[in-house]
Parts: sequence; C-alpha cells; structure tokens
Amino acid sequence: MSDRETENSQELWGGRFNEPTDAFVQRFTASEAFDRQLAVYDIAGSRAHAEMLMSTGVLTADENAAIQQGLTDVLAEIEQGTFEWSVAREDVHMNIEARLTELIGDIGKKLHTGRSRNDQVATDLRLYLRAALDAINVELTRLQTGIVTLAAQHASTVMPGFTHLQVAQPVTFGHHLLAWNEMLERDYGRLMDCRTRLNVSPLGAAALAGTTFPIDRDATAAMLGFDAPTRNSLDSVADRDFAIEFCAAAALLMNHLSRISEELVLWTSAQFGFITLPDRFCTGSSIMPQKKNPDVPELVRGKSGRATGNLVALLTLMKSQPLAYNKDNQEDKEALFDTVVTLGDCLRAFADMIPAMEANETRMRQAALAGFSTATDLADYLVRAGVAFRDAHEVVGKAVAHCVNADCDLADLSLETLQSFHGDIKEDVFEVLTLDGSVAARDHFGGTAPNQVKTAVRVAQTLLAAR
Repeated sequence: MSDRETENSQELWGGRFNEPTDAFVQRFTASEAFDRQLAVYDIAGSRAHAEMLMSTGVLTADENAAIQQGLTDVLAEIEQGTFEWSVAREDVHMNIEARLTELIGDIGKKLHTGRSRNDQVATDLRLYLRAALDAINVELTRLQTGIVTLAAQHASTVMPGFTHLQVAQPVTFGHHLLAWNEMLERDYGRLMDCRTRLNVSPLGAAALAGTTFPIDRDATAAMLGFDAPTRNSLDSVADRDFAIEFCAAAALLMNHLSRISEELVLWTSAQFGFITLPDRFCTGSSIMPQKKNPDVPELVRGKSGRATGNLVALLTLMKSQPLAYNKDNQEDKEALFDTVVTLGDCLRAFADMIPAMEANETRMRQAALAGFSTATDLADYLVRAGVAFRDAHEVVGKAVAHCVNADCDLADLSLETLQSFHGDIKEDVFEVLTLDGSVAARDHFGGTAPNQVKTAVRVAQTLLAAR
C-alpha cells in the first residue's frame, strides 16, 4: 500500500485510530470494486445535499458553487474512465469525497456536514433501484406488447390445452399467450408497488439519529425526485425492505419467465413442433449437425435460480440485524445488482425473441385432435340433453375407451356408434365434436372463444398503452 493510499484511508475517518488498518482488512472490508456503479447516484445525492446546506446557511453560495463544479469534474472523470479508484478509500462515497477534496481543497471536506455514509448509501441504493425499475418496466412492457400482438394474430388458432402435460381440452394459441400476459401483468403491478414504497428519501437521517444542523429534508427529497422523506431516522438507515421487495418481485417474475421458457423448449422439440424460434436465438451442436438448440429459453430458465438465490441471500442477511446500520449491509449490493442485471437481460432477450417466433398451426391442430380433447364437450352435450353429469362422464369414458381400441377420434365415430353409448345423442353432436366448435362454445368472459380472445387483446392493449 502506498503512502498516498495510507493517508487517504485515514484522512476521512482515522482520527480515533492509532495505527493504520491492516492491508488485508482493507481489502476484506472494502466495497469500491462493486459499489462504484452507484457513483452517478452518489453524486446526485451530494449535489442535492450541498444545495440544501447552502439554502439553510450551513454553506456559503461560493462554497456550494465550488462543490457543484468539483462534483461535475469528478463525474466527468468517472464517465471518461480516468477516475482512479482506490481500495484504501473503502467505498464509492469516500473515493468521490476524497477526489473532490483533492480538486477543490478543504471546501470539499464540508460536503459531509449533516449526513453519514449510512443515510448516503441508503439514498444511493434507492436512487439506483428506482432507475433500474424504470428500465426494467420498459423491457417488461415491450415483452408484454409483443405477446399481446402475437395473441391477436392467433385468436382462432387451435392448439391443445394441457393439464398434467396431457391433452385436456382445445384452446386457442392466442388464449394461451394471453395467459402469459396475465402472469406478467401481475409482475408489473408488483414492481410498480415496489417503486412506490421505495421512493422516499433517507437523506438527513445521518448515522441513525438525525443531525443537529438545520437541514431541510423535504427540499432534498424533492430535488432527488422522492415523494417525501422517510419518517424515522433509525429505520431510514436500517431498512433494506425495498431491496428485498424488489428481489422478491424479480424472483417471481423470473419464475414466470422460467415457466414460459419450459413451454418454449417443449414446443420447439420435434415431438411437439408447435413453434419455430429464429435462428439468431438458437445455437447448434459441436457434434450433431442437425441440432437447433433453444439456448435462450434454457438460459432464462436456468437464470431464474439466481434470482431466487439472491432473494434468499438478502432475507438471510437481514433476519438477525439489530437496529440501526451494520456492516453486514455491505453484502446487500452484489445480490441486488445481480438481480437487476439478470432480470433486465432476460426480459430484453424475451422481448426480442417471442414476437419473432413462428407458430406451426397445422401441428398444433393435429395435436389437439390426437388426445380426445373434445371429450368434455360430448359430456356437456349429454348434460344439456338431460343426462346427469356423472352418468354422462361414464358414457363418454366408455366411448373414449372404444376409440383407443379402434385407434380413432370421437369425431371419427359414426352417429350409430355414438348412439350405442347413449340414445340421446343426435346428428347435431358433430357440431360440438369439432375443435372449432369446442373453442367457440366457451364464449364467456375469460374463455378461449376467438371473439373473447379478441376482446381480451383489446383490453390488454389499452392497459399497455396507458403506462
């Protein structure tokens, strides 16, 4: 460690200490390697703090002007990649403050009046996460828009609906896509709820008890775009609920993307063949020349585990901490940062890929025909003819068993054969045994009938346009 680094590590907080910090301990406790990405938010908070100190008479106008220009110069160095980060300065806050003091002299030492690194980092994290949430919601909206647009194109495309991954009843591809959108719409709501709760300013809480200086917390909150200052100084610096809440919402969103991924992986397989993904989102095999692997959905499915792990890490980090701030909280950043990057990348990949995928309508229809998907429609037909549902269920079960042995579908049976199972079956039964008739019959709010899908698409488009 150089003499300059030793001096820098002591000059900001070393008055209490009789010897320099051990070199290993410096590296072990430092966070500048990863929290430097908070620099732009740290500088924004410092600008607001300095403006407020001037307005309350703690700083003169000249001192504030010098600090503001110094912060501009520091930010320029960071953006140009010429800023010299030092592990001896521990973190992003002390690196910036030390450099500011080098540039403008002792005036730079006045910037920290009335605040602590505790409220400083809490403010930085909220500013960072607020910006991240805004960017994530843009990508989420783009993904949802692509899904809804594709659903509109396939409002009448018939495919099998599954339970237990077995063919259950026919649905439309558009209806299935809108089910994805419903999942993502709930995710959007959770992220917006998180943004609302995090958008309060801890700045001015200082270390834990507030400050004796005449600060104006409402002013700094307004300058930084917060809705209000936080209400309790202890909670202000100890709280990481906003990070946990985001990671919880992100983990659930990633879980939904993983479920979508699983369906994409299945549907691209030769056994299903329901969809084709663009080549640019797939890779080949180093040994099998015929392979086209759905790597993007597979990776998204795998990355969902990272988001879940980060949530568990943050919950574990906070579960035993007494009020107020503890050094443990240094460990909150990497999990949060990783979740932000992982979620943003996965949303971007899906927003690019899903609208570009192609549906194999013929294969979807063939698959819907293969699994007796209209059996429930035949049971409903008998019920409407006055047969008790349980009796109708038994009748149709026997008819399906006959078809299994005969290797045919219910719609392939003659009227005479159908009537051998129950005499109330008439010629009009074939209207409900067709795939198109089956989906059209589910003509109610939330149903899979094509006109209901078209209505649902319009509702979804209106919600997306209002964001």
